Amino acid sequence: MKSDTPPPSERLGVVVVTYDACDVILDCLESLLGSRGVQLGIVIVDNGSTDGTPDLIRKWAATGRDAPSEEGPVTIDPAAPLSLTETIEEMAQAPGHSVHLIETGRNTGFAGGVNVGLAALARIKGIDRFWILNPDSVVPPDTAHAFATCPAPAGGFSLMGGRVLYYDRPDMIQIDGGIINWRTGITSNKNFRKSHAATPPIDPLSIDFITGASMVASRQFYEKHGGLEEGYFLYYEEVDWALQRGSLPLSYCSKAIVYHRAGTSIGSQTHSRPPSPFSLYFKHRSRILFLKKFSPGSLPMAQLYSFAKAGHYVLQRYSSGAKGLLEGSFGRPPPSYINDRIGRIDTPRVRTR
Repeated sequence: MKSDTPPPSERLGVVVVTYDACDVILDCLESLLGSRGVQLGIVIVDNGSTDGTPDLIRKWAATGRDAPSEEGPVTIDPAAPLSLTETIEEMAQAPGHSVHLIETGRNTGFAGGVNVGLAALARIKGIDRFWILNPDSVVPPDTAHAFATCPAPAGGFSLMGGRVLYYDRPDMIQIDGGIINWRTGITSNKNFRKSHAATPPIDPLSIDFITGASMVASRQFYEKHGGLEEGYFLYYEEVDWALQRGSLPLSYCSKAIVYHRAGTSIGSQTHSRPPSPFSLYFKHRSRILFLKKFSPGSLPMAQLYSFAKAGHYVLQRYSSGAKGLLEGSFGRPPPSYINDRIGRIDTPRVRTR
């Protein structure tokens, strides 16, 4: 009798890290469960949510959704009730898509949550690619299969990306990959705000890193270099990780499309709004930590950039943004509006090279 289970080469592990994601997580999960031609092992790592995200996921798994998803760029069919796997070993034996929930009990930051999920999925033999996906994303039904089967360069790859589009502007590119300005540490998005329909796929040699919103790590890379650097808490983890790749190149899958709501939990910049003070604090804190590790000679120019950008925000009457940027750039402890929201941040130091 022919099995409906895809061969191991068409299995894909997925890590979704959540923190207060009740408003977006079900769309993400149901779009993943609509993936075809591939078997997904989806590990949700909840980072101490305060809005009941884990309970919502358990209720959804047991009974389905209370209300249909909103209309968006991907048609999402409601998932039938399913059993969350109790263990990773149970997930390894599951015949189709499966979902496993891990609760860390505290906010370990993006990298800390991802590393928990990667460690769990790495225990499943036959899964050689691990897709890290933001919970405020939805995916077309063929994207997972594209990532699972996209030909790898000779000798393998480190990280693979695809095209990330804005959820509310589905022909507008958010990022095709990232580029580092080594004078300031500022990163930019390849093909930012360009038309999806009119913009050809990129050459992966033209980028420096893959966005953490949607990136696939090979088992080969993970087993050689380990997980993400946890000292940043937010931002630059994927930039740091990409620079650990050695001889393993970055790769790009032109058929892998993701629609991203962008910044729903932390207020990252979008095409229609500036970054929140929360986002600016962590973005520039991590930028300076990154340069201290990889390019300390750039720090004077990086701090001059911080003053110039803060002045720009002041002129725009966005003084709270300027304050957050400077507090992050100069290593000040997290201000009260951050501690009140996510609690005390306790991360390890960023490892030196």
